[in-house]
Amino acid sequence: MRILVLGGTWFLGRSVAVEAHRRGWDVTAFSRGRSGQDVPGVRPVRGDRTEAADLNRLADEGPWDAVIDTSSSELPPRDVRLAARALRDAARRWVHVSTVSVYAGWPHQPLTEASEILDCPSDVNESFGYTGADGSPTKYGFQKAGGERAVAEVFGEGAVFLRPGVILGPGEYVGRLPWWLNRAHRGGPVLAPAPASRIIQPTDVRDVAAFAVDQAAAATGGAYNVAHPEGMAFGDFLHACFTLTQADAHAVWVEPEVLIEHGVRQWTELPLWRTHAGVWSVNSSRAVSAGLKCRPLRETIADTWAWLRADGRPVDHPRWAEHGLATEKEAKIIASLASTP
Repeated sequence: MRILVLGGTWFLGRSVAVEAHRRGWDVTAFSRGRSGQDVPGVRPVRGDRTEAADLNRLADEGPWDAVIDTSSSELPPRDVRLAARALRDAARRWVHVSTVSVYAGWPHQPLTEASEILDCPSDVNESFGYTGADGSPTKYGFQKAGGERAVAEVFGEGAVFLRPGVILGPGEYVGRLPWWLNRAHRGGPVLAPAPASRIIQPTDVRDVAAFAVDQAAAATGGAYNVAHPEGMAFGDFLHACFTLTQADAHAVWVEPEVLIEHGVRQWTELPLWRTHAGVWSVNSSRAVSAGLKCRPLRETIADTWAWLRADGRPVDHPRWAEHGLATEKEAKIIASLASTP
């Protein structure tokens, strides 16, 4: 197999390149070379995927059996279409890493691949779409739906769409799991969003990468929700963080309405916490039937902590600073709970 990875130097893109190379495939990675490091044994090609001249030069490096696009998360649909059109004659298949945010019902409703998709043209710029008053739908979701449409228009039945929710693991640049691990390591009372029994469905970056590589070699197209089929209770998640960091810490479970009353922002100040009914109700049975295998999340937590302890340094990204509750705010909320009769 010969594949082209758009991205390929950090987090998911790097994991895809590593996995494909491990299988003995001929792998090309296209990136600007500004972040992350090249994977040994993978052929790097430098360029900007928003520039037609760079894409045409890249196409001359082909052909490939498949393209795996891991680098379109911040691009408008028209730039996704530009790349797809430039590479159409250089590849027979396009595996597109998208998001569950493309669904009109996310995060309010349980989701399957048959759920309604947000409507976005394939030729629009980054201004298209809007974010609802309650944070749903999102402009991001509209943009990603337009990106999917762009790929479908160009590659037809050769297009595959992977729709993950939250991806965690070594190399994470968003900072969700690293924040919880670092907070656990600091010890003491840890503000925790009740109920402890709430199931979350993040997937390990290496498992998403393996599934993407599988799909590059598959014979059929279509869409797949990529979420952990068993998930993990939030209480077990925190306990694993406490145990693996050998922390003298304990959870202070607080009901959602109390957290909201104190102005705690969902999804960012307490990463992975969101009250919407459908946020962790993503059906991934189609992907599992197609070969998705998800390791126990405790293994993801352990490996991420080992990476951090080994001076793991993610690629600098503005989203890292968005995640986590300030120490002073956490302490103030916990103190107020103790003083409540």
